[in-house]
Amino acid sequence: MDLMATTQDRTDHPGERGGDQPLRLLAIRDTPLSLDEVFAAVGDAAAGGTALFVGTVRDHDSGADVEALGYSHHPSAEAELRRVAEKVAADFPVRALAAVHRVGDLSVGDLAVIVAVACPHRAEAFAACRRLIDDLKHEVPIWKHQSFTDGTEEWVGA
Repeated sequence: MDLMATTQDRTDHPGERGGDQPLRLLAIRDTPLSLDEVFAAVGDAAAGGTALFVGTVRDHDSGADVEALGYSHHPSAEAELRRVAEKVAADFPVRALAAVHRVGDLSVGDLAVIVAVACPHRAEAFAACRRLIDDLKHEVPIWKHQSFTDGTEEWVGA
């Protein structure tokens, strides 16, 4: 058996490439987020690796205790989220991708953002998931308003 031919056959398999319709769930919501929904959205039989990132509201930021937090967004935020997701799917062999971000008033411990990426292999899934959350945070117009227990407040990302 020719080992090179066997290896070549494996890398040419359709499962080693990105999916035809990788963007499975993209949303900005004012209702609680679901890990189960996002994980189910990226299920794919050809994916050997699924990476998931969950961002939660913490009780402090920049050395101050957080009392309240709210997210708001520009009307173009969903279109920008789609653009970011499409770029990640073009740069990695993404079988399935999902990203949801919460807006409105949140409490400490609430889920603020969930992203997930399924790829043929784990290294690709980790890299694509990291790019997805990093680009979402830098490029999608979603702003965080924090109020602190000392009476100060700040906008983040605005």
